[in-house]
Amino acid sequence: MWRKASAVALLSLAVGYFYYGGPELPDQILQYISLPNVQTSPESQKSLEQVISAAWETLITLPTRQWRKVAVGVNACVDVVVSGVGLLQALAVDPGSGLNHEVLHSKEDLKEAFIHYMERGAAAERFFSDSEVFQRIARAAAEYPGAKLYVGGNAALIGQKLASYPDLLVLLCGPIGPKLHEMLDEQIVVPPGSLQETDEYHLILEYKAGEQWGSTRAPQANRFIFSHDVSNGEMSSLETFVASLDDFEPELVVLSGLHMMEGQGRELWEERLKEAVSAISEIRRDIPIHLELASMTDKDYMNSIMQEVMPIVSSIGLNEQELLFLSQAGEGPHADMVAWKGIPDVGRVSDILLWILEQHGRSEPSSEADLTRIHFHTLAYHIMATVDGYWGNQAAAVMAGARVASSQACGLQAVDPSKVELKAPLEFYSSHTEPREQLSLNPAQPVTVWQRGNVTFHLTAVLVCRQPLRTVGLGDAISAEGLVYSELETQQPF
Repeated sequence: MWRKASAVALLSLAVGYFYYGGPELPDQILQYISLPNVQTSPESQKSLEQVISAAWETLITLPTRQWRKVAVGVNACVDVVVSGVGLLQALAVDPGSGLNHEVLHSKEDLKEAFIHYMERGAAAERFFSDSEVFQRIARAAAEYPGAKLYVGGNAALIGQKLASYPDLLVLLCGPIGPKLHEMLDEQIVVPPGSLQETDEYHLILEYKAGEQWGSTRAPQANRFIFSHDVSNGEMSSLETFVASLDDFEPELVVLSGLHMMEGQGRELWEERLKEAVSAISEIRRDIPIHLELASMTDKDYMNSIMQEVMPIVSSIGLNEQELLFLSQAGEGPHADMVAWKGIPDVGRVSDILLWILEQHGRSEPSSEADLTRIHFHTLAYHIMATVDGYWGNQAAAVMAGARVASSQACGLQAVDPSKVELKAPLEFYSSHTEPREQLSLNPAQPVTVWQRGNVTFHLTAVLVCRQPLRTVGLGDAISAEGLVYSELETQQPF
């Protein structure tokens, strides 16, 4: 009410000033009411995108103590990126209704799952069970006009991003065939045990914002990923990875690929997950471990990861679908939601992040869990949630992740304010339930900070690329950049 009254008073003052005193208005009034077609200073004419982008360049600084050696594993492959609608049309598949499938068994399953996620503008990853049918689709994809080959797999993509920092040495473990090895950055060390004779291929079906297929229209750009990848599916490189750490002596370990085991069936993943937990537990306690999550559909499997793996890692990275599914699997806050509607509500996201750190992390000093950091990313904004006393430079880290999302999606080395737009809410709440705090985002200082118990939240907006060139690997780049700009505040063992 007072805000509206203030706006009315200022508007009256401005109109009166204009009517009686001439056309030159004070800058403070102009900046507040943003009257069109009135002469303003160059500073007040800047768009919000320009203001945020300029603030990032000023505020994003590397930490005092930087990582020198990082070990990354264990999923790696060659990505074949192609137009999803174009490939399905080339496979003589007709558009129809969407239907989610946990595992794909046929071209029909592929079409239905692709439509299901395309109409939501959501990312997903699935295992294709039939090797012969997958190989035929893979050949068609590789031969499709405009198809491109890239380094793929969360671990390899994170490794590539980390290796772009010249003072950082990166060890990469995973099933690395000749094509992938040739594509990797020279600064990446690959242990001999990770090399194999053939490459694993993943098919990335991309779609653009507003793209239409039949009655389906994509609300935003995204991709659908599928593969028949047994090496990554069994995390066959995990033991090689852990065995390589003694010689390499990393200061940080990044682990990904757990989601790949889901398609192998319950009997295999139950046994293999126990072995994975045993292997991860052998890593020295003073070395922080970051776990990068990815799309999953089996609640039991996700719950097992939450119960067995999350407490023995120190940091996780995930997006809005993975966050909600995690809460659904563990019957956490807002688990009754089927899906997010539009931009995920900040209060609800904050509730789930806090719940994860309280239930599976070290939010209390008496807890035996190691988890103290969560890097959450969605299209419009990112949040870093950390337990106090463990991580430093998190404002810069969350901004660095958002900056790389804005530039990389547009295929640029730096953010171009004319090619991006602000979609994040400028006002939001710290929680969806009471008691809650009303918060706002200041574009000139684009990090909002709030506290819940001994967990600190840092939120920054993403400048969303208007015409994204490539969406694959954005989450991995975001997490990698966030880790580069993070530092440990304590040398106590995790």
